[in-house]
Amino acid sequence: MKRILLASVALLMAFASCTDLDDRLDDKIPIDKFPENDDQAALMIVPVYRPMQDFLDWGGWWFCQELTSDEVVCPTRHTDWDDGGKWRVLYQHTWDNKTEAVASMWSRFYNGIVEANRLIEVFNPENADLSALEEGAAKTVAKLKIMRAFYYYLLIDNYGDVPYVTTFKNAEQKPSKTPRATIFQNIVQELTESIPYLDNSTSKTSVTKGMAWSLLAKLYLNAEVYSGTPMWKDAEDACDSVLALGYSLEADPLAPFITNNQNSPENIFTIPYDEDTYHGFNLHMRTLHYNNNLTFDMSVGPWNGFAVTEQHYNTYSDNDKRKSGYFLVGQQYTSSGQPITDEVAGTPLVFDPHIPALVMDASYTPQEIRMSGARVKKFEIKLGAKDNLSNDFPIFRLADIMLMKAEARVRQGLNGDDWINPIRERAGLSALTNATLDDILAERGRELFWEAHRRQDLIRFGKFNQAWWEKPASDPSRKTFPIPQWVIDSNENLAN
Repeated sequence: MKRILLASVALLMAFASCTDLDDRLDDKIPIDKFPENDDQAALMIVPVYRPMQDFLDWGGWWFCQELTSDEVVCPTRHTDWDDGGKWRVLYQHTWDNKTEAVASMWSRFYNGIVEANRLIEVFNPENADLSALEEGAAKTVAKLKIMRAFYYYLLIDNYGDVPYVTTFKNAEQKPSKTPRATIFQNIVQELTESIPYLDNSTSKTSVTKGMAWSLLAKLYLNAEVYSGTPMWKDAEDACDSVLALGYSLEADPLAPFITNNQNSPENIFTIPYDEDTYHGFNLHMRTLHYNNNLTFDMSVGPWNGFAVTEQHYNTYSDNDKRKSGYFLVGQQYTSSGQPITDEVAGTPLVFDPHIPALVMDASYTPQEIRMSGARVKKFEIKLGAKDNLSNDFPIFRLADIMLMKAEARVRQGLNGDDWINPIRERAGLSALTNATLDDILAERGRELFWEAHRRQDLIRFGKFNQAWWEKPASDPSRKTFPIPQWVIDSNENLAN
């Protein structure tokens, strides 16, 4: 399916190249003539998924979820990685509405919404109820509405109150903000109304029942944050709907993250990255040392930046398979087993999980500056890896759903052991008895590390504003990001 989606992108680009730039696809092909089948409909809605390609890089979303948390840090390494403080302000919760990552997310989310609104009007120009549409059109419109709900979920999760626009041709030019709780209610309703029109597709790169129920489960799990009213039973029920679809845990905790993970039975909804044709997954370049290209026979040199915080690294016991699977520590070796030397430091390349400071200036040793912090290899870095990886990145996967179900049950005063223990046992850990919410948050941190869940989890558990290493306690207002200044400059209605 990954290759089909990539081929669809290529075909869509080829079609567009044969058309005047001012012409719209739906202006050239009457709706009663095209699409003639599901494949053509899928081709038409590819642009709705396109904004996700930027999520792990300059789209800002991954940075805002991970670097604002207690598990990932980008220390300043003397003259490297200061970048005007843009990484540090995320970690220390001192960002503003001009911070690059904060400013970048907005356009990606709304680009997806605008495409969804446009195509909904193509397939449903009369704004008819889904039940009144032909089966194929109803299914396509349902997928578009679910993707629109997905982007609005990301908007209310990150920004809180935002404009809520569901039209294209008659969209208000300068909309005002809609309360977060109202948008939450609207997208929950739209999801529940749209899911019945989906078929039993097992695609991992487009809207399916698994993706939609996972999204609904996320909304319900965070309902108290978004609306003020907890919905734990609804969250559990939505998780059950995902669990009934036949997904299964991999036997190996690293299997969902291998290079060729497009068919993993654990992954539900993914971004289909490709090293040649669908760029955007370059987190390995941000974490590996300059000389780790020798470890993986890379043709490019990594950038020696991001690391796991020492406090998070230490949450993994030595018998946890994920500890050695996710992280690089100690002496580093070439692919042929020879020890690597850092020529600048003049010593063996040895990663130390301890990071002495968030800002390491010239007073620190070259070893501290260049080698501190365990590095991340959770997603397989194949031999010969390029500056972009071909691993698909999971937005939703089964292990997350199981931990969500465990949490929802414990919050209802029930037992969640049956849903947390398979994940622990797969990692080589003993089962828990009467797992607590603290147990669940800790396990989510270990299992879902590097997958952009931590900020949301810390907020839901009431820990996001607490102090941690090199980060003082922050104000509760930091639970959301401000609307970017460039957006306010173009729409004064969003200034307050």
